[in-house]
Amino acid sequence: MALNIDLNADLGESFGQWVLGDDEAMLDIVTSANVACGFHAGDPLTLQRTVAQAAERGVVIGAQVAYRDLAGFGRRFLDATPQELSADVLYQIGALEALCRVAGTRVAYVKPHGALYNTAVHHEGHARAVVAAVQAYDPDLPILGLPGSRLLDVAAAAGLRTVREAFADRGYTPEATLVSRREPGALLHDPEEVADRMLRMVQEDVICSVEGTDVEVRAESICTHGDSPDAVAMARAVRAVLEGAGVTIRSFA
Repeated sequence: MALNIDLNADLGESFGQWVLGDDEAMLDIVTSANVACGFHAGDPLTLQRTVAQAAERGVVIGAQVAYRDLAGFGRRFLDATPQELSADVLYQIGALEALCRVAGTRVAYVKPHGALYNTAVHHEGHARAVVAAVQAYDPDLPILGLPGSRLLDVAAAAGLRTVREAFADRGYTPEATLVSRREPGALLHDPEEVADRMLRMVQEDVICSVEGTDVEVRAESICTHGDSPDAVAMARAVRAVLEGAGVTIRSFA
């Protein structure tokens, strides 16, 4: 059984008067924060506050880079050229880094968001674009992604550190990819069920797919989406169950 694992959440996704998620509550639970960079969510003041609150709690900060799709919350594919996408990713990391520096912390890793995350599982050009941006900015930054994805394969080949991630609140296909949000079973809502499946993942390296078959998932970090209505309850349940089983919760970065 793994002796330790990271808990991460997507945070900083509110925009102006529209509040999304309970970032302060989540920051008391997780060890890593995937902070939006303004392209899919998050206005500058929201991001500044989120970064400062994370720094105060000692939570490690990652840049959650996305397609330039604010209206679609970054959940729509954007047919950008690799050069355009790489520049966009670099821009987002730099913007969040400025806010981190002011708060006395730094960007410690990079994780794609939404459609970019899922596209980079199979899309060679967009996977390489993300990796190229990270490598150009700081080759010591780890990339957080789905096990077996092209993103992690390309990053490893480029000499970057890769971190495998599992999703507490998402359904899995028999191929160990995430069920589309347009399909039944994509989202899970029961904190107890979510916590139990994450404990099994840590202990046995498997998750039950939507078809009832076990799929191998080896992960160093567990994500609970911060915009889910049950996010705080699920994150608390996952942490409690894992710690109760003797697993140490700490950041990978």
